[in-house]
Amino acid sequence: MAWEAVIGLEVHVQLNTKTKIFCSCRNEFGADPNTNVCPVCLGFPGVLPVFNEKVLESAVKVGLALNCHIASYSKFDRKNYFYPDLPKAYQISQYDMPIAEDGYIDIVLEDGVKRIGIKRVHMEEDAGKLIHGQGVSFVDYNRTGVPLLEIVSEPDMRSPEEAYAYLVSLKQIIRYLGVSDCDMEKGSLRCDANISVRKKGEDSFGTKTEIKNLNSFKGVRAALEYEIKRHISLIEAGEKVVQETRLWDASRQITQGMRSKEEAHDYRYFPDPDLLPLVVDKEYVERCRSSLPEMPSAREARLKSQYNITDYDAMVICQEKDWADYFEEAVKSVRNPKKCANLMITMLFEQLNERQVDIKDVNVPADYIGRLVDLWDEGKVNNVAAKQVLIEMLDTGKAPERIVEEKGLLQVSDESKLEEFAREAIEKNPKVVDDYRSGKRNAVMFLVGQVMKLSRGKANPQKVRELLVRLIETQ
Repeated sequence: MAWEAVIGLEVHVQLNTKTKIFCSCRNEFGADPNTNVCPVCLGFPGVLPVFNEKVLESAVKVGLALNCHIASYSKFDRKNYFYPDLPKAYQISQYDMPIAEDGYIDIVLEDGVKRIGIKRVHMEEDAGKLIHGQGVSFVDYNRTGVPLLEIVSEPDMRSPEEAYAYLVSLKQIIRYLGVSDCDMEKGSLRCDANISVRKKGEDSFGTKTEIKNLNSFKGVRAALEYEIKRHISLIEAGEKVVQETRLWDASRQITQGMRSKEEAHDYRYFPDPDLLPLVVDKEYVERCRSSLPEMPSAREARLKSQYNITDYDAMVICQEKDWADYFEEAVKSVRNPKKCANLMITMLFEQLNERQVDIKDVNVPADYIGRLVDLWDEGKVNNVAAKQVLIEMLDTGKAPERIVEEKGLLQVSDESKLEEFAREAIEKNPKVVDDYRSGKRNAVMFLVGQVMKLSRGKANPQKVRELLVRLIETQ
């Protein structure tokens, strides 16, 4: 029997405003517990919230980037429930009139592009954080009042792979906008997944479960895979799937029941009497639209066309806005953009990964990368020397030309000198020469390696290969 999954995701994005959504407390991660708090975010009687307009700007930008309709009139509501991390016993959120609705994003899959609907984007405040351990529980209210956007997808995803691709695309867009770092380890991006299964071809939905405690995109994918198998096993065994909230146990790679959701919670929403409705005119929306950066998919297409690089190159370079910005600065005067892309994707990425450094923190001006690419492309340094120069640039911040001169890395292309090295390599390796002559053409690469050693890595490998072949075949 063929089954298909029906998946919808609820993603909470913590905004990186300087202050919280309804008070002037600092919005920062890692401060000592309960130090970034005040009577407003602690819910003291008689205090009044004051809306942070920067949150509205971020919400509108996200809505526009997700192709949503921006509401001209929206409001805040009180979502009432009692829990220790919620000092007011209600959360200020948006219920029936969110800031943005009816959008979509396109995700790239192996078999093409698929459109995933965005049901709504709404603003709300975060709750505090409970910390459990050794029989006691503590609560840190620093996170209380931190501005959040909740982005709710339509149930348009049909596999864990699609859900993973959706999250990657969503994170990329939000990071391009600069409104959040989307760091799941810090809790600035959190995801809940709703999952059900049905027979392929059916239109009605099955009984869904909600999965919480998902702290990585890989975890979302693994949890969905587990839950799909669990649902199918229950149904095929003649049992019913219970509508409930389940927690993902990453250590055991299973989900566990948390609480039943047979009936929806009655949160007793009502409009917040202390906050005026938000009226957003077309002029404000257009100002926000004009400030949007070029979106990742559009930038990929432009880089491919403008610099004649591959789909893969453009995809990798555009994963992060800082990488794409750096590449475009580096490639301004480069004669071979493809070679610049290669150097960044391989050598530079490897070095930054080893050093655990972000591209925005690199002490090497982007034009130095371009100048190194030109030295490489002109044959003044080979690929081995190019990597040495790059490492030295990252270590010292020196210009590539200076490093080449100081380290004596200028590539040897003088044929008389190369011939001297080549004849020595041939003379010392007669068996390899015989192998080449007997039809093992790749044997010449061993001799190329020997010449590179003799030249201390300075020889032009392409010229060396051509010279070796000519010398062997004319002897």
